[in-house]
Amino acid sequence: MSKKYIVLDRDGVINVDLFDYVLKNEDFQFENGSLEAILKLYENDYEIIIATNQKCINLNLITADGIKQINDFWIGKVKEKGGDVLHVGVCPHRDEEKCDCRKPKTGLLIAAEKKLNITLEGCYFIGDKLSDLECAIAHGCKPILVKTGYGTRTYESTFPEESLVFENLKSAVDWIVS
Repeated sequence: MSKKYIVLDRDGVINVDLFDYVLKNEDFQFENGSLEAILKLYENDYEIIIATNQKCINLNLITADGIKQINDFWIGKVKEKGGDVLHVGVCPHRDEEKCDCRKPKTGLLIAAEKKLNITLEGCYFIGDKLSDLECAIAHGCKPILVKTGYGTRTYESTFPEESLVFENLKSAVDWIVS
């Protein structure tokens, strides 16, 4: 059986988006049902890849190690419940830096593929922002919009018509594994 991969954005999908930055573990709060959704993906043999823009690093609000500690914190909660996350890709750049890894560009996905020797083409990519959906499409992934975080704003504006739309990560995952 070939492995199944799924890409998830972090803020607004897995955790409550503060519409600012999660700068310490205490600020990280799972979206309603998202921890259970991650566990369900894991139990259904999905390898989970995180692709997250974190310009707060290059804004000098937190270090790259600080972001790693926050990711280790929430992934630790996933592991406590018997799940896991295969890979976390973080873009530290600001928009004006014009890097190749800041979504909607696909550098985070390309880096994950190279590191893990896999392909993400054809897998689901769940996000709450237009940049997530555009990244998914540009890389040949299947875009899913959730209405948590910035998702309601994205849903009320223009977004790619091929995107599937769900209330939250849990409802998207329930549909994916059904």
